[in-house]
Amino acid sequence: MMAAILFAQQPRERHFSFEYRAAVPATAVGKSFRLWVPLPHDDDYQRITNLKIDSSSAYTVATDPLGNRIASIESSTPPSIRVTFDCSRKEHLRPAGGTGAAPLSDEERTRWLKPDRMVPLDDTIRKWAREVVIAAGAHTDLEMARAIYNHVVATVKYDKTGKGWGRGDIYYACDARRGNCTDFHAIFIGYARAMGIPARFSIGFPIPPERGHGSIAGYHCWAEFYAKGIGWIPIDASEAGKDPSKREYFFGAHDENRVEFTRGRDLQLIPLQAGDPLNYFIYPYAEVDGKPVDDLDRVFTWTDMSRLTSF
Repeated sequence: MMAAILFAQQPRERHFSFEYRAAVPATAVGKSFRLWVPLPHDDDYQRITNLKIDSSSAYTVATDPLGNRIASIESSTPPSIRVTFDCSRKEHLRPAGGTGAAPLSDEERTRWLKPDRMVPLDDTIRKWAREVVIAAGAHTDLEMARAIYNHVVATVKYDKTGKGWGRGDIYYACDARRGNCTDFHAIFIGYARAMGIPARFSIGFPIPPERGHGSIAGYHCWAEFYAKGIGWIPIDASEAGKDPSKREYFFGAHDENRVEFTRGRDLQLIPLQAGDPLNYFIYPYAEVDGKPVDDLDRVFTWTDMSRLTSF
């Protein structure tokens, strides 16, 4: 019998300020410049206050159909932007027992069972997913998700060497059996959806557990799945992969050392970008004369604070 997830303790909280800087290099040449950056959002596990935007020219803020907030600039010269905010982040714990959660709407269920470009739902993925849940003797949504999570954590190595990692390409991840958080969660989300379990992708930044202040080198992403009668359950397979002692914890929890910016993949920005939908959106994205720009300047920093707001 699979171990039950029981979280009786009071969720931990963390309070910090965050700064996000982005700029198109001054050496970029063109007639029309566009820059987009994600903005953090409120939800049941984080509160964003004192959000301020300073930019080199006028900006707009829009919200996409998934609730992602996007700041954008259009100008005739290379743009830059600085976003600052305070965040109160609460540990996301799955409560003990069932919650009697209402079922997803047809629209929500369809959205989170839908394949992504790099996480297709084909016969091969369905076959691999079935093999995992059958081997585990799993039947319920919770049992099947746990079997998939255990499989990913046990068979994928957190390893950012070589090429191919970091795109969340399920076929790369299943073949190489290594990668970063994006690759771990591509397998989990793809297999869950293949078994009829809605699953969704979120991305933001990790906040180092040591209190203080500093810079952040890169993003972190995580996932949730929807179990009938229980609701959305958090998982973080890559953190469990990095620290096997936390395998039980991260099936049913997201710690407080993070801030979420956007949800979903294959994103279309507002205003719509000329390029392809974004695989995921956490770093700044820019176009010059309708063509994507690489090597944008970007800096992300955090500072711990005393208590800001209560949940």
